[in-house]
Amino acid sequence: MSAFTYILVNVLGRSFTIPLFVRWLACGILLSSTVALGDKVGIDEQLGKNLPGQVAFADEQGNPVTLQALFGKPTILALVYYECPGICTPLLNNLTETLDRLDLTPGADYQVVTISFDPKDTPTIAAKKRANYFKQFHKPFPPEAWRFLTGDQAAIDAITDAVGFRYKKVGNDFNHPGVIIVLSPDGRVMRYLAGVQFMPFDIKMAVIEASKGKPMPTVNRVLAFCFSYDPDGRRYVFSTLKVAGVVTLTMIACFGGFLYLTTRKPK
Repeated sequence: MSAFTYILVNVLGRSFTIPLFVRWLACGILLSSTVALGDKVGIDEQLGKNLPGQVAFADEQGNPVTLQALFGKPTILALVYYECPGICTPLLNNLTETLDRLDLTPGADYQVVTISFDPKDTPTIAAKKRANYFKQFHKPFPPEAWRFLTGDQAAIDAITDAVGFRYKKVGNDFNHPGVIIVLSPDGRVMRYLAGVQFMPFDIKMAVIEASKGKPMPTVNRVLAFCFSYDPDGRRYVFSTLKVAGVVTLTMIACFGGFLYLTTRKPK
């Protein structure tokens, strides 16, 4: 019997132990948490996997460019969509600010590639976005060191599948994770940096390790889960319901484990 089944049967099923409304509430939390864990939106890490170099996108001028043509140095990959009303803009804003503080040479030590996963985005939109972010730099940043690409659905599927980037279209927008992905010079996935805020040290170390072809496991998954971006207030808000749900689920699991250990008959 799994821990989940044991909690449902032996803990939540005991009316004399837990009030009825508490049991229903706990069941709801358990089931909603299970659905959330099974959601397709998120990151399925593909450390060490090669990106499909033959896949072609359109650059800011509308010219075709393959991923293979862009390989050759450590690459910071950002998957966004250019008309995003949520986390894409703060992610790219913070990335720009962080790169401006980075003590590595863009174009020599690393490069950045931003790809839209919305097939409706065009090279014209990409060019405008690129120009906006380049205005934020205080030190020289070679234009060729940060590319903004667009593509059709087949090309988008190829890149998102390769890096395990899971997103879902909702109306005219998308639900998607906030993350940047660091690639090796030969186009292999080396590291994921989750969230929409990044530290220069983290990016520098990821780039250095990527240059050595050494995959690094993700250690910071908390920000993207505990905090969400409030587009109306232009600020980050603590996701109380998400954290409360996890805490409640953990407490129920611990209580169920306690009952199991204290009530089972010795053999």
